[in-house]
Amino acid sequence: MKLLIFIVAYNAEKHISKVLQRIPKTILDTYDYEILIIDDSSKDKTFDVAKNFQSTHSDINLKVLYNPINQGYGGNQKLGYHYAIKNGFDAVVLLHGDGQYAPEIMQDMVSPIEKGEAELVMGSRMIIKGGALKGGMPLYKFVGNKVLTTIQNKILKTNLTEFHSGYRAFSVKALADIPFERNTNGFDFDTLIIIQFILKQFNIKEIPIPTHYGDEICHVNGFEYAWQVSIFSLKSRLHKMGIFYQRSFDVHNEPKYDLKMGYTSSHTLAINHIKPESKVLDIGCGNGSVLKALQEKSCKISGIDLLPEEQLITTLDKYHLCNLDELNLPKDAFEVDYILFLDVLEKLKEPEKFMDHLRERCQLNQPSVIITTPNIGFFISRLQLLLGNFNYNKRGILDFTHRRLFTFNSLKKLCKQSGYIIKKSKGIPAPFPKAIKNNFFSRLLLGINKLLINISKRLFAYQIYIEVSPTPVVTHLMEHSIDKSAKRKVEKVAETS
Repeated sequence: MKLLIFIVAYNAEKHISKVLQRIPKTILDTYDYEILIIDDSSKDKTFDVAKNFQSTHSDINLKVLYNPINQGYGGNQKLGYHYAIKNGFDAVVLLHGDGQYAPEIMQDMVSPIEKGEAELVMGSRMIIKGGALKGGMPLYKFVGNKVLTTIQNKILKTNLTEFHSGYRAFSVKALADIPFERNTNGFDFDTLIIIQFILKQFNIKEIPIPTHYGDEICHVNGFEYAWQVSIFSLKSRLHKMGIFYQRSFDVHNEPKYDLKMGYTSSHTLAINHIKPESKVLDIGCGNGSVLKALQEKSCKISGIDLLPEEQLITTLDKYHLCNLDELNLPKDAFEVDYILFLDVLEKLKEPEKFMDHLRERCQLNQPSVIITTPNIGFFISRLQLLLGNFNYNKRGILDFTHRRLFTFNSLKKLCKQSGYIIKKSKGIPAPFPKAIKNNFFSRLLLGINKLLINISKRLFAYQIYIEVSPTPVVTHLMEHSIDKSAKRKVEKVAETS
């Protein structure tokens, strides 16, 4: 295994040589290794001492670098991890140049990475009961560490014994798969990178390490650090729920579009409204998941979307490949009872023109058109705006793909001015079971949200559900009138003869 031993150093001239000497020879003999020291613009002679060690130990594969501008504890780590990725290492173990963490147990840190048991190995001073205090950890730091770790475990749904040890080993492949460069350059970098590994669902393993406190100088403002890591932990939880978005927590690919079933949602309302054995057209049908649910009602189903037909999860009676923004809906697709237009209107470039085009395609047919779209007037959006936030996300009301945003009033106005008759409108609660799993708490929140919607759907509805019916355009009415007049004339002639 190709191993990088990465040492972050700042004002460590008294300790750096001893740290290097304490690296076990078995590590150097076993692995294809390199030791990298990055001196973060120290005010003492850390760089000179490290370079002198390099010159007197030519048998050790050691590289010493110097940051001309201080990058901070987190910024220095970014450089080391970038170096590991760029140079094709398999694992990187992080050491501190002040000697606080024991190089002697490095093998225990590296082995789980080597065996594929974990992508992140963390040394914990809290696993062995009483070990941290015996090793010289000040009581206030011990208490703060325990309290902060407990809070973070509660927020992040983890069970770590310590979040705040700086002794870590990483799979380089895993590091390359997370946006660690978006993290802060301060000491809270350590918490942020753990959160990224948690969100990515990588395996994290803790091992016991000895505690050592010597004459090293602590550069951390404890209260500021505690506040920052607590806030970041909370933000990551909100990000996972889709309420808040932060790019450093964006560790996944595009979110999968799933049916929201088993509770009140846009999908359940639409599916329940459609009568059995109806003809249904789903505009923007995606992979066909909604239409698949309608097959159980013996409906005749057809869809329109840009996906290749082979990506559909069900067989449709008809499928039309179409870019909705190009306003070229197939003319023969609208002899149906229902048109589903779920979570699509907000993605269109020009919704007004599309609604006109849809009405024209329906000709004299007047199907029930079911539209769902996010409610930008939802109280969470209003609160965020009050606080100066307009937080776009990968999903939710402010989805990155959303080009147009609607309230109940603006959507009704669009439909009326486009020539549609509004038959019904409802407020849809937030999909709590999707955000925090289908459990007692999510169902309780769903029930509360429903009660609030009864008070004010404009304020408390997460989505808008509206049923409309298109009125025929004048061109089709005129053609129909001419056709009927001609038929009536023929009938009159036949009667008189």
